[in-house]
Amino acid sequence: MTVIMQNQQEYDLKKTSKNFSVVELFAGAGGLALGLECAGFSTKAVLENNKWACETLRKNRPEWNVVEEDVIKIADDGIGKYLNFEGEIDLLSGGYPCQSFSYAGKKLGLEDTRGTLFYSYAEILKELKPKMFLAENVKGLVSHDKGRTLQTMLDVFTEVGYTVSYKVLNSLDYSVAQKRERIVIIGVRNDVKEKIGFDFNFPTPHQNKLLLKDILKDVPNSLCASYPEKKKAIFALVPQGGCWRNLPETVAKEYLAGSYHLGGGKTGIARKMSWDEAGLTVLCSPAQKQTDRCHPDELRPFSVRENARIQSFPDDWDFFGSMAEQYKQIGNAVPVNLACAIGCSIIEYLNGVKGAKNETVQLKFHF
Repeated sequence: MTVIMQNQQEYDLKKTSKNFSVVELFAGAGGLALGLECAGFSTKAVLENNKWACETLRKNRPEWNVVEEDVIKIADDGIGKYLNFEGEIDLLSGGYPCQSFSYAGKKLGLEDTRGTLFYSYAEILKELKPKMFLAENVKGLVSHDKGRTLQTMLDVFTEVGYTVSYKVLNSLDYSVAQKRERIVIIGVRNDVKEKIGFDFNFPTPHQNKLLLKDILKDVPNSLCASYPEKKKAIFALVPQGGCWRNLPETVAKEYLAGSYHLGGGKTGIARKMSWDEAGLTVLCSPAQKQTDRCHPDELRPFSVRENARIQSFPDDWDFFGSMAEQYKQIGNAVPVNLACAIGCSIIEYLNGVKGAKNETVQLKFHF
């Protein structure tokens, strides 16, 4: 089966033996949902409470059941009230926000996570009881509170009835021109794992690594943030691949102010990207002083459409809302190609394919 993502991208996907279903929480602009669709999942519902992200989802996939509601209310009401289908769900997906937990309780189980959005995710998981679940989060979750936050989550998933594994994946390894590390947590319902008979395997990294020059050719026009003239003058002094360290000392001291004498590399300040590198993690705001990502040739941040390309969204996936809202939606998204690779590994597992290497989702660029 071949799925065309955009003029430059083509997936070769293995045809699956059945149509697997997915319900997604915290759907945002749809990067994870779109990637899972490309892998072969049938999207039964996407839940999101940001009205502009919901508009993005509805306009791009009018056939999807887009539920615009707060996840806490959904968990309290019971998710069944919001779904317009019956039958077992194969996958629950979503990237719940990572929040600090209170460790006053002794069990550190589900009830100890009340007041966090993770609790709502776990409650919905407990109600739906899908065959598998997929949760994505920031890499920092691994070390948050010396690992106790993550361990609490894993304990809760085990308590609900799942065999859980996790791994930090770098988007750069999965046909995404971006250095973006995220923890991916996969759960398999215990009876499903017993029936399949082996553990889930995370997708094998792709051999080719994409650079900005591979993906930012002929990008459609779109909204784009701008720098003030003073900042443009700073970036005019920085070569491709450089940062504040390439500035004259007097200019650097003035630009960094009190940060100049602080420790750390501070390499995100006055950072001008190079065509010969992958993008840095796409952020929700395109022009913050501590995390600059200046265009390699032009004195400006990357445009909305360029950031979308770096996140591996297809060009025909439109974003709605103000310019700031569109940047935010893209920055919060899971890269589409990474989601597709994970989705294919999940489908291969549900199909009983052991040790799948995911060659079927190698991304091919045509210029």
